Amino acid sequence: MIEKHVAIVDMGSNSIRLVINKIDSNGYYNELHNFKTVARLSAHIDQNGNLSEIGIQTILDTLARFKEMIHFHHVQQVMVIATAAMRKAKNREKIVKLVKETIGFDIRILSEYEEAYYGYLAVVNSTNLENGYTIDIGGGSTEITLFENRELKHYHSFPFGAITLHQQFFKKDLDETETLARLTKYIINQLGTLPWLKEKKAYPVIGIGGSARNLALIHQRKENYPLAGLHQYEISKQELLDINTMLQHSTIEERIELDGLSKDRVDIIVPASTVIAQIVSHVKANTFILSRKGLRDGVFYEELLKAMETSRFPNVVEESLYQLSNSYELNVEHVNHISLLANQLYTRLYNYCPVEHNSSDAITLLNQSARLLYIGEYINNEASSQNTFYLLTNMTIEGLTHRERLAIALISSYKSKSQMNQYAKAFDKLLTKKELKYYEFLGAILKLAYSLDRTRRKVITNIGQVEQHEDELSIYLYHQTDAFFEDTQATKHKKHLERVIKHTIDFRYMPAEVLK
Repeated sequence: MIEKHVAIVDMGSNSIRLVINKIDSNGYYNELHNFKTVARLSAHIDQNGNLSEIGIQTILDTLARFKEMIHFHHVQQVMVIATAAMRKAKNREKIVKLVKETIGFDIRILSEYEEAYYGYLAVVNSTNLENGYTIDIGGGSTEITLFENRELKHYHSFPFGAITLHQQFFKKDLDETETLARLTKYIINQLGTLPWLKEKKAYPVIGIGGSARNLALIHQRKENYPLAGLHQYEISKQELLDINTMLQHSTIEERIELDGLSKDRVDIIVPASTVIAQIVSHVKANTFILSRKGLRDGVFYEELLKAMETSRFPNVVEESLYQLSNSYELNVEHVNHISLLANQLYTRLYNYCPVEHNSSDAITLLNQSARLLYIGEYINNEASSQNTFYLLTNMTIEGLTHRERLAIALISSYKSKSQMNQYAKAFDKLLTKKELKYYEFLGAILKLAYSLDRTRRKVITNIGQVEQHEDELSIYLYHQTDAFFEDTQATKHKKHLERVIKHTIDFRYMPAEVLK
């Protein structure tokens, strides 16, 4: 199998980062390495608009270190991109030439449109969102876009970022109240220059970049949030505004001690959070959502999808599950057959679910859970349920919300009601009793479907009709060869479904030939 290592160097205004990804000929990809240095290039622009010698030397030293990493890891393709700090520097051509001569890298300085576009591209290829505003507040610029039906409609690059705003407004001779008032007024005036922001569509605002990530981390630590992962983490408008107010009125010393806030952002987080809070308020958004994927990911997605002659995955969740099936060496044929049997069982039994629910959503949950059923077997067969639940609650699955990921973790790891309740204890603030009962029903169905393909030979080809005789259900199973092991396993585990639907289950076996 042909593999290619692709490196992206992202020369941002605040930090310079190297990410190395692996892509194979089947379209599987994963991040191998991620290195970052804090450069603060925007702070090294002098009065003449040139990047200072200190800033230039920082670039050369960092890229030299990155070059060693790139060489060691046998990278075949290197893309070096630069954003606002380099775009604004009057001596950018000199720097580009110097880097080429000393390091050998070709720097691509992104336009304002490209910087905004790649942020948008990262969001639509890593979330389930159809509509929204993206905001990427860097050190020297702030990009904002509006997308609808996953298509970019509008973009704008503001000439300010967290570092430049801090330099412009946070003067030692001004008191806190005056500083915040001037900063807020400036941001509101800037936002007011964009007619398309005045439509007030109430779409969510999706934050990209380190400052947005820190706001999400602060909120998670404050709430003792039990589920791992930041991508697609949601904060209500009011909670975001509360965090912003808290940051605005905190001292540097207090921010240094604040759980979730990076030490290299204690000075610039206030202007950054103020910008984000003002945008959320300005567009009347109800929710702020964090995207871990940003500009460099957008560049990577563009490169990855070139071969398919598209810029967007048709279905983000499907793509994520496809990638996971490779990472955990899942038997796709086996998984697909379990999914088929689970769908048929659900179709026959959905009326017996003790909780009112949406059938379409249930089918989607079952199919997605089947795709991840017992991925914990990859680690240890004896503790597959525990490992499955741990993995799914501690990994990002792009395209799934946190609640959807928790639901799938409970369903795909289902072993018994008591075991599921044990898993759910740590997540009680994210679950209701009705949801748990619903997931128990779907988990029991999936476990039974798994039992009916115990030998992975597709012995049970179809689930037939269900006949009810008082409190007993007879389920007709069509088989194409001896189903001894399937029957043994299904008979052993049917009790979990019987308990949920409050009916006993009897299996009736029929030869598959009668269906032809």
